[in-house]
Amino acid sequence: MLEEIINHHVLDHTLTHLSVFGLNLPVTKHLIMMWICGAIMLLGFPVILYVRSRPLRLARTALEWGVVFIRDEIVIANMGEEGRPYTPYFCTLFFFILLLNMAGLVPFSATATGNVSVTGGLALTTFLLINILGIKQNGFVHYMKSFVPEGVPKWLYPLLYPIEVFGLITKSFALCIRLFANMVGGHIVLLSFISMIFIFSAINVYAGVFLAIPFEIPMALFVTCLELFVAFLQAYIFTFLTAIFTGAAMHPH
Repeated sequence: MLEEIINHHVLDHTLTHLSVFGLNLPVTKHLIMMWICGAIMLLGFPVILYVRSRPLRLARTALEWGVVFIRDEIVIANMGEEGRPYTPYFCTLFFFILLLNMAGLVPFSATATGNVSVTGGLALTTFLLINILGIKQNGFVHYMKSFVPEGVPKWLYPLLYPIEVFGLITKSFALCIRLFANMVGGHIVLLSFISMIFIFSAINVYAGVFLAIPFEIPMALFVTCLELFVAFLQAYIFTFLTAIFTGAAMHPH
C-alpha cells in the first residue's frame, strides 16, 4: 500500500496521447506540469512586472530582486561582464526549476524535477551552453587546447585530455542526478511520515491516534518546510554551478 502511494506520487504517468505529424506522443503528468509552469512564467511574470497593482507590489519586488541577484551575484560574478547578455537565460533556468520544484508540494500535482529525463534535459542545456560559449569566447582551437593546462609534458596529453573531457561530461551529469535525487528523496520521506499514521491506525486505532499522529504530523510539517527550502536551494545550486562551469569555459585561465 505504501509503495503504491509513493509510486503514484513520484513516478510519471501517461494521461493521454497526441498525434503530431503522424507521431503518437504521450502526454504525461510531468509534461503537463512543465506546460503549466512554463505558462506561469510566460503569462504570469509579465502581468506581475507591468501591471501596476497594489496587490502585486510584493510579488513584483520579489521578482525584481531575484533577477538582480541572479544577474549580479551569479552571472556577472562568475562569467564577468561578457555574461551579462545571458542573464535572461539564467533567470529562466532558475525560476523554471523553482516552479517545478514547488509544484510538487501542491496536492494532486507532480514534481517534474523528480524525473531524471527532465533533469537530464536541463543538464544537457547546461552542457551545450558551456561548450558553445567557450568556443564563442576563445575560438574552437584555443578552447580545445584549454582542456589541458599549459606547461604539461606532451607525453601526458593522451592521458589528461580524455580525463578532462570526461570531467566536463561528469559536471553536467552531476547536476542532473543532484536535482533528481533531492526532489525524489524529499517526497519519499514526506509521504513515508504521513503514511505511517494510517499504518499504525490499521494495526491499532489507539496507536494511530495517540502515538503516530502527535509524532508524524509535526515531522511531516518539518519535512514540508525543509522541502520548500530545498526547492529554492536546488534551483539556486543548479543555476550557480551552471554559471561557474560556463565562466570557467569562457575564461580558462
